[in-house]
Amino acid sequence: AAKRPVVKRVLMVVAMLLTAFHLLASFLWIAPSSTAREVFPGNLLSEYMIPLWGQSWSVFAPEPINGDYYFDVRAVVKTPDGGEEVTDWVRATDVELDHSTYKLFPPRSAGLGIGVASDIKGSWEDLPNDQKAIVKLDYFKGADSVDRLTTKLEEYDDPDGAVDGYLESEHLATAYATQVAKAIWGEDVQRVQYQASRQNVVPFAQRNNDGAERPNVQPVPVGWRALVTEPHQSDEEFAKYFCASDEVRCADEQ
Repeated sequence: AAKRPVVKRVLMVVAMLLTAFHLLASFLWIAPSSTAREVFPGNLLSEYMIPLWGQSWSVFAPEPINGDYYFDVRAVVKTPDGGEEVTDWVRATDVELDHSTYKLFPPRSAGLGIGVASDIKGSWEDLPNDQKAIVKLDYFKGADSVDRLTTKLEEYDDPDGAVDGYLESEHLATAYATQVAKAIWGEDVQRVQYQASRQNVVPFAQRNNDGAERPNVQPVPVGWRALVTEPHQSDEEFAKYFCASDEVRCADEQ
C-alpha cells in the first residue's frame, strides 16, 4: 500500500510528459514551417503526426482549397500467352474518395491518393526544366533503374537542390501506384505508369458567369517505372481496402 503513491506519481509524470510532447508536436505541425521543428530529430515529427494526428487548415482563409488533385495509374501486365498488354488508366483518387463520400465515419486513408498527388506535383514543379524532361523518360529495366534515373538527374545543374526531394516523392508515388496496380490487375503487373495532376476551380471572380469553365488540368508527366514494394506494406490489406469501392473492378472480380 505504501508503494501506491509512488506508482501514482510516476504515472502522473509520464502522463504529463506525454501530454507535453503531444501538445508541442501538434503546435509545431500546424504552425508555419520553421527551424523550430528541428527540435524533433529526423522524421520523428511527421511519423508521429501522420496518419493519426495530421491536421490541415487549408479550407480556411487566406488560402482555401481551390483545386482538385488526381492520381491516375495504368500498368503493363503479362498475358496468358507470354506477351504484354497495356491497361486502361484508372483514377485512383476517385476510387479512394468513394470511401469517404456520404460516409459518416470515413477512413483517414481515403485521402491517401490526393496526398501522394499533391506531394509529387509540388516536388516536380521545383525541378529545373532539364530534369523535368528526364522524368518523362522510361526507367524500369533492371534492378538499377532508380540509380540510373538518379545519375541522369544529377548530371544537370540543380541550384535549389530539388532533385533529392523529387526522388523521395517519386519513390512514394511509385510504391503507391504499385499497390494500386496489383490490387486491380493482380500479380501479373510488370511495370507501372502514373500521372499526378491538379485542376483549379473556377476563379472566384468568374463564379457567377454562366459560361465559366475550370482551367485546364496541370499534369506531371512521368514515364514507365519499375515496381516498388516496401518491406512493411501489405498488398493484401491494401487491396481489401481499395477494392471495397464500387468505382473499380479488381483482379478477383475480373
